[in-house]
Amino acid sequence: MHDVNQTAVLEFFLLGLTDDPELLFLTFYLFLSMYLVAVIGNLLIILAVSSDFHLHTPMYFFLSNLSFNDICLITCTVPNMLVNIGAQDQSISYTGCLSQVCSVLAFGSLESCLLAVMAYDHYVAICHPLRYTVIMNPQFCVLLVLLSLFISTLHALLHTLMALHLSFCTDLEIPHFFCELAQVIKLACSDSLLNSILVYLVGGLVGGIPLSGIIISYIHIVFSVLRMSSRGKYKAFSTCGSHLCVVSLFYGTGFGVYISSVVTDSPRRVAVVSVMYSVATQMLNPFIYTLRNRNIKKALRRLNYMLHSFLSCIVVLHSGFQNKSK
Repeated sequence: MHDVNQTAVLEFFLLGLTDDPELLFLTFYLFLSMYLVAVIGNLLIILAVSSDFHLHTPMYFFLSNLSFNDICLITCTVPNMLVNIGAQDQSISYTGCLSQVCSVLAFGSLESCLLAVMAYDHYVAICHPLRYTVIMNPQFCVLLVLLSLFISTLHALLHTLMALHLSFCTDLEIPHFFCELAQVIKLACSDSLLNSILVYLVGGLVGGIPLSGIIISYIHIVFSVLRMSSRGKYKAFSTCGSHLCVVSLFYGTGFGVYISSVVTDSPRRVAVVSVMYSVATQMLNPFIYTLRNRNIKKALRRLNYMLHSFLSCIVVLHSGFQNKSK
């Protein structure tokens, strides 16, 4: 197979989830719907938290950051897929592909770190309630988010810079709907052993350390909850329930993709399974947090009232200007 130097590679080809024209039509509208639901749902959480001073607490500060990250993560993959299906063009430029790899890695890692930070916040709130405001002060909360952003950016840049040194063959077809690092490495004709080692080693650290932090936090939480009264237990579980659901969904789908890649030899099937962690998780997170959180529901109702009042004022002003012009 003839090698092509990386500077000569102009574009890759994303094969997507299916070649069937009828299924492509269905896939387009399905992913468009999921994308709009994810963006609107997460945007509503951000607006609700920012507009209600009762929610200006560390817990909701981290939640709004998680929602913003979900918007960014799903925007890295789905819009490009929709454009390709609409234009019936499977190509993506070399620069665009590596940019997508970097973005997905950065926001995916940030998701993992933010979930660990939220677990620590719950741990402090339940195990050290009297010191909560002292420990989780605004400066420390911002520092935790910035540290998470730094780690995730460093992780993404490491893999992207390593991928820049790879040279590729004439076969540049990626059996996925976005440029996934593992699939890009498989296309390389040059030695990619170091890249593969880094994927498992650094990826394991970036994913495993936050997961370990989450598990340790909840072990302490469980022991603290067991010593509480029935009312305290209910309040603690209601606080942690939504977060546990999101953590289970994120890591569960991630492990599912890994297991499916080991069990099956079909990259297309792995791509279908990966929809769960790359699209469905971001869409479901707002529902999980709003359905189980009274404060978010109240804030959304206040936001709805504010928007309704604002639109009513615009309609009244518009009617007044029309009457004056007549």
